[in-house]
Amino acid sequence: MGRVILLGVAGLVAVPVIVLAAFTLAFRTKWPALHDRVRRFNRDVMNRRQLRTAGQAGVDYSVVVHVGRRSGRTYRTPVGAVPADDGFVVGLPYGPGTDWVRNVVAAGGATVEHDGRTVAVDRPEVTDSKAVSGLFGRAERLMQRLYGVDDFLLLREADQTVA
Repeated sequence: MGRVILLGVAGLVAVPVIVLAAFTLAFRTKWPALHDRVRRFNRDVMNRRQLRTAGQAGVDYSVVVHVGRRSGRTYRTPVGAVPADDGFVVGLPYGPGTDWVRNVVAAGGATVEHDGRTVAVDRPEVTDSKAVSGLFGRAERLMQRLYGVDDFLLLREADQTVA
C-alpha cells in the first residue's frame, strides 16, 4: 500500500516537472507551434490582466503605446521594460517579428508608460543580449538564457516627456 502511494506521489511530481522541461526546451528552441500558442494566450488572456495595472508606479510591467503600421489603430502592449541610460530596453521572448515590435520600428517610435510616467521614445533598435546584459539583474539574465531570449528592443527617450 505504501509503495502505491509513493508511486502516486512520484507521478504527481514527475508529470509537472516533465511538462515544464518540455515547455522550456520547446520555448528555448523557438518551436513555432508552441511560440504561437503561448503568444496567443498571452495576447488574449494575460495582456488584458496586465494592462489593468501596467505602467503604474511600483508595478513591474510597463506599457508600450504604438500605432498599427497597416490599420493606424492605437495599441497598448504590456512589456517588461527596463530603464536604460537613454530610455528603455525590452526583452523580446518571441523575437523581433511580433506585430508590436514591427509597429514601433515602422513608426520610428512609441510611448512608454513606466512607473507612473509617460515617456515618448524614438529611434527603436533591435539588438542582442551582449549590448544590454549589464542592465538586467542576475535572475533576469538567467531566465533570458533559460528561455533563449536573444533579441532586445532599445527605445531611446525622445527630447521631451509627454506627461
